[in-house]
Amino acid sequence: MEFTVKQIAEILGGVIEGNAEEKVNRLDKIQEGSKGGISFLSNPKYEPYIYETGSSAVIVANDFKPTKKIQTTLIKVADPYTSFSKLLEAYAAMNASSKVGVEEPAYMAIGSKIGDKHYRGAFSYIGENCEIGENVKIYPHVYIGDNVKIGNNTTLFAGAKIYADTVIGSNCVIHSGAVIGSDGFGFAPQADGSYKAIPQLGNVILEDDVVIGANTVIDCATLNATIIRKGVKMDNLIQIGHNVEVGENTVIAAQAGISGSTKVGKNVIIGGQVGAAGHIEIPNKTIIAAKAGVSRSHKKEGLTLMGTLGFEIKDYMKSYVLFKKLPDLEQRLKELEKKS
Repeated sequence: MEFTVKQIAEILGGVIEGNAEEKVNRLDKIQEGSKGGISFLSNPKYEPYIYETGSSAVIVANDFKPTKKIQTTLIKVADPYTSFSKLLEAYAAMNASSKVGVEEPAYMAIGSKIGDKHYRGAFSYIGENCEIGENVKIYPHVYIGDNVKIGNNTTLFAGAKIYADTVIGSNCVIHSGAVIGSDGFGFAPQADGSYKAIPQLGNVILEDDVVIGANTVIDCATLNATIIRKGVKMDNLIQIGHNVEVGENTVIAAQAGISGSTKVGKNVIIGGQVGAAGHIEIPNKTIIAAKAGVSRSHKKEGLTLMGTLGFEIKDYMKSYVLFKKLPDLEQRLKELEKKS
């Protein structure tokens, strides 16, 4: 589809500098842009590209002031990254699968209900007493167990597995291979050194606007619910233990693991390969750097945690300075020992 810069600026609430009638029909990286494309500039290190890009238009910040002549048309907005994301969402929606109906073979048990404009792919399975909303897309080989509830406009990609009693909100996305509601890792040690499985009788609740990446696993609770609050975004290959609660608008990168009964606050950013111990609390707005290990609760909001034991970043950096000096200190110690 083709739009004028003026039309896009109206969508984004931006101010145009240049040709408002310039036409664009796709989204381009600024360093690879060509005529008909629209790009954005958010990171200052990419500024040199704006003076040579072939993109017909570039979204920039309101305070952007070029230092050289620019050929492209500018759309000035408060936040270029967010505005470009908005365009990506609109573009994705226009190109989203319009599939509606049921492919054969697909199974839905008697007593389950599904709303209008839904799609069920071949070999998908829906168990008993399920309630599924409107415009839900269920791709091939998706398994949905008994008593599951799914809100409107939710998409389950091929091979996702939803265990019994799971509750999924509206506008959620569950990517391929994700498993929602599998047993929590609960085993009681026995006198003979063996372990006895503890029945996991709870469920998983995903609130609205949650995204779950491919091959991510969220365990059901032992008794109540594992809860993923509204707006949470999870990358691929993440493990969420039983009874965990993840607060609103938290983002978690790939290969992170949150152990059982841990509570993660709102607007937390968790980097790749982070590990969090069980039965701890992570406050709102915490940032946890990649590969950090969080072994205890923190009370102060807005901390940045880094390092194997995940202590505050300023303390970590001070310690790391000393760590780098250890070889030199060792050599000096040896020299002093020789003199003595």
